[in-house]
Amino acid sequence: MRLPDSVTGSFLVVLGAAAAYGGYILPPVPGQPVGPNVFPLVIGTGLALCGLAIVFGIGHSFEEEEELVPLEDGQAAAPPPQSKLYGLRALLPPALLLFYVLAADRLGFIITAAIMVYVTSTALGAKWKLALPLAALSPFAIHLIFGKLLRVPLPAGLLPTPW
Repeated sequence: MRLPDSVTGSFLVVLGAAAAYGGYILPPVPGQPVGPNVFPLVIGTGLALCGLAIVFGIGHSFEEEEELVPLEDGQAAAPPPQSKLYGLRALLPPALLLFYVLAADRLGFIITAAIMVYVTSTALGAKWKLALPLAALSPFAIHLIFGKLLRVPLPAGLLPTPW
């Protein structure tokens, strides 16, 4: 049974709001600008925003629904055949994790994360016009949140870190 997107998105909004609220009520550590309350607050807020995007259909492609147009005799059209490599998409997360472990120190966080975001978004069906800016901007946003705000050391690799 498939759940509608509105149910899934609403669940993510509630879960994200609960995590953000949990981070909000945690007391900050005296003398530290960023304490243990910031991480659940940031992650929960991001999860709630992603859930809202799902509820309102932001970024949703309707190509699948358009392909299943009923035929003239009243029968539903069959979905297009999937490639032989379709099942290999399940190996993508562990392969990208292995890639990160092996390449992050050499290439650096920014380059490694950009490659991972591009490969993941194109594997999920995004066009290169969306995947390329996403791959270019998201590592910098992650670096600002974790490297600068939370002060998590991220590997510099090939790029000097003037930021």
